[in-house]
Parts: sequence; C-alpha cells; structure tokens
Amino acid sequence: MADNLIAPALVGAAVLAVGVAAGGAFVGKGVENARVGDRAVTVRGLSERIVKADLAVLPLKFASAGDDLQAVQADVDADTAAVRRFLAAQGYQGSEVDLGRLEVTDQYAREYQQQNVAARYRVAQTVIVRTTNVDRVQATTRQLDQLIRQGVVLQDYNGPSYLFTKLNDVRPAMIAEATASARSGAQQFARDSGSKLGGIRQATQGSFEILGRDDVGYDPSSQVFKKVRVVTTITYRLK
Repeated sequence: MADNLIAPALVGAAVLAVGVAAGGAFVGKGVENARVGDRAVTVRGLSERIVKADLAVLPLKFASAGDDLQAVQADVDADTAAVRRFLAAQGYQGSEVDLGRLEVTDQYAREYQQQNVAARYRVAQTVIVRTTNVDRVQATTRQLDQLIRQGVVLQDYNGPSYLFTKLNDVRPAMIAEATASARSGAQQFARDSGSKLGGIRQATQGSFEILGRDDVGYDPSSQVFKKVRVVTTITYRLK
C-alpha cells in the first residue's frame, strides 16, 4: 500500500522538477532578452549648408551740435535730405527707407554737466535702410564717401547687418540630412560591435544656428553668406 503511494508521489515530484527547470530556463532567456533590449547607442548627426542673406539693414546715423537748437535741427534736417537723395540715387524705394530714432541732448540739463562744454545742444538722427536687395546694400557701402563730400559725417557707423530669414525653407531637408547622418554613424557602430541596429528609442533635435560662413572673428551679421547648422541626437536600440 505504501509502495503504491510512493510511486505517484515520485512521478509528481519529477514532473514538478522538470517544470521548475523549464520555467527557470524561460526566465533566464527572458532576462537575457531584456538585457539585449537595454543595449543602445547614442549618436549625433550634423547638417550644414551655406546660404545667402535675404535681408539687409543699413543704419546711417549723423549728428550736429551748437548753442542754437533751431540751427542745429536745421543742420540735421539738411543732412537728412541729403541722405535721402543719396539713397534715392542708389535705387532704393521710399518704402525701403525710414527714419529711426531722433536724439536730442541738452548738455546744460545733464545731471553731471561737463566743464567747458563746446556746444550746448546735440541732435542726432538715424536713417534706416531695410531691403531684400542685399547686393544693392553692398554696393551702397562702397559709395558712402559721397555723403562725406556733401558734409554728412556718419556717427557710430558699424556697417549693415545681413540676415537670413528663410530658415523654414531649409529646415525639413536639413533635419533629414542630420537624421541620416546619425543613422549612418549608428549603423557603423552596430557593425563594429557585432550587433544589429534597432529602432529609435529617443531623439532630440538641437536648435538651428546661423553663423557667418567664414570663422574669422567678425560679427556674423556683417557677413552676407551664412552657415546654417543643426545637430540631432538620436538613441538607437541594438539587437
């Protein structure tokens, strides 16, 4: 009777042992796969292209000083008219030329008055050219000596600013280039490590930068040609 009970018990124990062993094997395989799934590589993709500015802003500032405010203002008005005539001769439309800030300084009214002030009043006016004709602005800057010959002395002249405003036109293609560059790097890493490249786990698009084409230490806005750059950071799964 006891032998009859022992036999089924042994069979059951054997079945249980096999089940536990099999279960352990599956668990082990699952951990292995989980670890493989955690393997990843993070790469960066770069896209750069050279573009030409499509907007130019040229501020022309001039001033006059004296003890008679009306006479000083009359001088500034005459310079303003001379600048407008000069710009019209250069081919600018009226809509491309505007008056900027008018500055009037009374030296006697300043909190910290300087000693031996040469002139009581100083009036400064800025005329601003804003145009999409970048080439014309470049030509104009080479002919500003004509204003000097007319007695118009430019103040704080730093040249024009050249801007690129059509970033949306190049954005999609550049993002695609940067993404392709990142994938190419990830594929090379996968081959070198004996892995296969999986899908994207995480992706970050860096901000676009608009730099001067020539890295010569100048203000990028002073350069007509720009370098547009974007860097994407992508994490790929490895399998």
